[in-house]
Amino acid sequence: MSPESKKLFNIIILGVSFMFIFTAFQTCGNIAQTVITNLNNTDFHGSGYTSMSIIYGVFSASNLISPSVVAIVGPQLSMVVSGVFYSLYIAVFIQPAAWAFYTASVFIGIAAAVLWTAQGNCLTVNSDENTIGRNSGVFWALLQSSLFFGNLYIYFAWQGKTRISESDRRTVFIALTVISLVGTVLFFLIRKQEDTTAPGEEDSAKEILGDSSSAQNKMMRAVAAFKKSIKLSFTKEILLLSVTTAYTGLILTFFSGVYGTCIGAVNRFGSEEKSLIGLSGIFIGVGEILGGGIFGLLSKNNRFGRNPVVMLGIVVHFIAFYLIFFNMPNDAPIAPMEGTDDVAYMIPSKEVAIFCSFLLGLGDSCFNTQLLSILGFLYSEDSAPAFAIFKFVQSICAAVAYFYSNYFLLQWQLLIMVVVGFFGTITFFTVEWQAAAALVARSSDYSSI
Repeated sequence: MSPESKKLFNIIILGVSFMFIFTAFQTCGNIAQTVITNLNNTDFHGSGYTSMSIIYGVFSASNLISPSVVAIVGPQLSMVVSGVFYSLYIAVFIQPAAWAFYTASVFIGIAAAVLWTAQGNCLTVNSDENTIGRNSGVFWALLQSSLFFGNLYIYFAWQGKTRISESDRRTVFIALTVISLVGTVLFFLIRKQEDTTAPGEEDSAKEILGDSSSAQNKMMRAVAAFKKSIKLSFTKEILLLSVTTAYTGLILTFFSGVYGTCIGAVNRFGSEEKSLIGLSGIFIGVGEILGGGIFGLLSKNNRFGRNPVVMLGIVVHFIAFYLIFFNMPNDAPIAPMEGTDDVAYMIPSKEVAIFCSFLLGLGDSCFNTQLLSILGFLYSEDSAPAFAIFKFVQSICAAVAYFYSNYFLLQWQLLIMVVVGFFGTITFFTVEWQAAAALVARSSDYSSI
């Protein structure tokens, strides 16, 4: 197998592994609050929003040390161990207990930081300036296809149900736990890259993938990775991209946790309200896959860089927010177990609700594929610290969003995303223009990004 084929193989395995793990985890996140609402009249008392807030809060803090962990353990083993913790979190729902639920939330927050830092490094060392756009799109399309499979099962299994029984819950979460473990095992198929750096070049790939078994050398690499993370955090490009990244954290919370809960709380959707949660997740996945696939395949022929894709993303999201504002009751995110009979500015429409799910997924893929691409391009020599900072900002904003989702009405959640999205788009444009200028200065073909 040629070196290029080997790299593409690694990207595909990476994407398929994440597809399995996040088929389980994102389906779990999408239905968690609905399931817990049905449990809260028993001995179990918890909140899916609070759990997700804990996960992303711990996730954000753990990104400060995750490059060091990956430097010591290696990216492949880091992803395997992290995958095991994802599986344990999902397994908690088989027989829920509040203490186990919140404890698992802490551990999966740590595991997520390590997983995504290792993923960013793996993506970067298997890409170059000419393939980072394609590989980012391929990975993103495979990852987000996870939204399709799990939610398709939820749609059919929960069709016509207004209440989730214990048997229904156990069947779903046993299946999701097995799926997550399958993805974890697949990480072992990723082949290690050799000679990924030029002679004498001390980039993060060499630090992360070095062969030295010396404990002292590993600790030196860990300290170096931590120092690079701190240093990169204060660069102009990272500070500007942090606004864009913050927006992706807010939108992640909204489409993965809040919007499905809103749909499931609208009594006017009738007996389909619970199964529509699954259908919503499917169409979010369709939007993510379509966006990731198109922008990945067209990246080599894109003469205009990344800005038009991000512009498309923000326009699509603003349209979705406008329609959601008119279609969804204002109290839907915080409705009780009985749901809500309120009406917004139109009679709630299932078709509009599902169309908005598609728009949310499509817009999200626009932002994330281009962020992965520009980070891999700008920080090819510091991939692990750069991706750790990216996930740090994204996760802390997701944690904040999950926290206020317990209290804020829908209109205020939408307003926050509109404001942050607007400024995040502007800051991305600024960094992209600088990247284009730097590429021209290096006498390279900008259309190859």
